[in-house]
Amino acid sequence: MPYKEILLERYDSIALLTLNRPHIRNALSHHKMVDEVEEACQSLQDDYSCKVLIVTGAGTAFSAGGNVKDMQNQEGMFRGHAGEVRENYRKGIQRIPLALYRLDVPTIAAVNGPAIGAGCDLACMCDIRIASEKARFGETFASLGLIAGDGGAFFLPRAVGHSKACELAFTCRVIDAGEALRIGLVSQVTDPQELIPRCMELAREISRQPAGALRMSKRLIQFARGKPIEDTLELSAALQAICHNTPEHREALENFLTKTL
Repeated sequence: MPYKEILLERYDSIALLTLNRPHIRNALSHHKMVDEVEEACQSLQDDYSCKVLIVTGAGTAFSAGGNVKDMQNQEGMFRGHAGEVRENYRKGIQRIPLALYRLDVPTIAAVNGPAIGAGCDLACMCDIRIASEKARFGETFASLGLIAGDGGAFFLPRAVGHSKACELAFTCRVIDAGEALRIGLVSQVTDPQELIPRCMELAREISRQPAGALRMSKRLIQFARGKPIEDTLELSAALQAICHNTPEHREALENFLTKTL
């Protein structure tokens, strides 16, 4: 589909998805943007030549989350009585966390600026987060009398742990990139000009691995969260059996033995 509210670029096996609504700081509550993010994720899931997805925002913000003006005017996904708004969330913005969670391709959030509310949660939906020094993070729903309707209660504790997630959600405090690094919300902080190059460097390092092993590794890590060791080992054995019978494994073995003998 032709994209209007995102950009999707390819650099060999690396995809770069840019939220492209800088005039409203890449707000996520527009139905068309949800459609496009979902479709882009599905297209990359179906494309086995894609090994890594980088997600970033156009302009000065990563994403400011929901459109507060639409909330005030009760427009778009915020229109209607409680039952209608519930369905708007389910059929709207909640498709983004599902699309990213179901995507087997490893994902990197290149957080170029403020990531507030649903924007913070979007960063947490990615497997790895690298922040510009200009990045800011805030789980600020409660300050508007709201909760994280986009799945933040699932993703944020997995990123920073239960206690710190509660602190951020209950205080609505906005933290800078340095504190985000200290609490483990991001793994690196870079100069703003180096953000995309650094993410591309990491993506190229990841993309040197076989596509099948990358996808299964991501799925196994996601599955293992909160699962008993027995269930994790069972899935590990099944996926490993598949890996042992792939051409990529045989080729990697031959290359390894050639180098060491």
